[in-house]
Amino acid sequence: MLRIYNTLARAKQEFVPLTPGEVRMYVCGMTVYDYCHLGHARVLVVFDSVVRWLQILGYKVTYVRNITDIDDKIIRRALENRESIGRLTDRYIQAMEEDAAALGVVKPSFEPRATECIEDMVAMIRTLLDKNLAYVADSGDVFYAVHHFPGYGKLSGKSLDDLRAGERVEIDGNKRDPLDFVLWKAAKPEEPSWDSPWGKGRPGWHIECSAMSEHYLGEHFDIHGGGQDLQFPHHENEIAQSEGAHDHPYVNYWMHNGFVRVDNEKMSKSLGNFFTVREVLARYQPEVVRFFILRVHYRSPLNYSDAHLNDARNALDRLYTTLKNHPAEALPVDWSDAYAARFRSAMNDDFNTPEAIAVLFDLSGEANRTGDPRYATLLMALGGILGLLQQPPHRYLQHEAHSQGGQYTEAEIEHMIQQRLQARKARNFAQADALRAQLAEAGIILEDGPAGTTWRRQ
Repeated sequence: MLRIYNTLARAKQEFVPLTPGEVRMYVCGMTVYDYCHLGHARVLVVFDSVVRWLQILGYKVTYVRNITDIDDKIIRRALENRESIGRLTDRYIQAMEEDAAALGVVKPSFEPRATECIEDMVAMIRTLLDKNLAYVADSGDVFYAVHHFPGYGKLSGKSLDDLRAGERVEIDGNKRDPLDFVLWKAAKPEEPSWDSPWGKGRPGWHIECSAMSEHYLGEHFDIHGGGQDLQFPHHENEIAQSEGAHDHPYVNYWMHNGFVRVDNEKMSKSLGNFFTVREVLARYQPEVVRFFILRVHYRSPLNYSDAHLNDARNALDRLYTTLKNHPAEALPVDWSDAYAARFRSAMNDDFNTPEAIAVLFDLSGEANRTGDPRYATLLMALGGILGLLQQPPHRYLQHEAHSQGGQYTEAEIEHMIQQRLQARKARNFAQADALRAQLAEAGIILEDGPAGTTWRRQ
């Protein structure tokens, strides 16, 4: 039985979908004004693994991941670049899609842009105004009246008194209460705007997800996910908006993945310690990055460093080396197998990918010890559930982005192997050893066997 840690309940709970056999899930996506960084990559990979496992369990999954394509940061960046907002967002949406595909992330069922759902946002704001949960300020902005919603703070555990006493909140003279947040921003010169009953303007950030999730999943759905940094205020505000509008629960299970850290500090653009996915993929294979993310439980911090990525690469090398030495068949998982049962139990325990990956290493050890092809076959099948171990082993092990050995092309490596072979035949072992050493210095490891010499990048 699948159990999920529900942030709202602060406990693991048995997962019971609203509709038997179906799961409706929404995840907060990217604000597209720059390239995706590793924090975004973690969200993409974590919830991709969640969807994959739900499908393995037999659920029909409707997965929505939104795109914020109108926002203060987007407007500022477009002005800085002297380009249109549409051109800017289209470029970074394309880059995001490329990064996600490289990481083996399957496209969601729906990927709506905020600008496609303005009418839904206006309709929800109108409802909140009608219910006295929002008000129009003299500036033309529309604000949510936080103190009118009695459940505010239940997701984050923050009370209004504590927030007013200890939290840093935005100072805005148009608000009735410093904790109130904007639903609709009155139009400013040279900014994009849409019509509304309160005049031209554009939506606030928080209303986007409430409206888009309702549009595609209904007023009440199963799972809402996102990064831990969104728990407050973004997800807290979503609850206030959606439950305030409809007077019933919004989401049954809230999932939040942990931060990515660099030198034990949260990775962020404000600290200047962030790494884009593209920067990392220039040095490591995408599957190594995916493996690096999944070998840590999604709720735990993920510590980024070259040492950790190198360790992940070496670990994944071992699994692929097993598959190279013990070819596997592409067969469905036999869930009656004890190793498969352990894997299933791990994934059903709040998507415990580290424990699931430990099962893969146990299978690798059995395959290497016994030579029994059943272990390699199960290794490949279970790895596939996590989006791993689906490349031909030689292709993975010889990939140019695998290490500094990328300074040599495959053709150059093969030529040097032939030179070494000729030197050995001529009993010129000094030259043969020198060629092996030259390749080893570049991170190319030669492995001699009965079928000849193969190679891999270290």
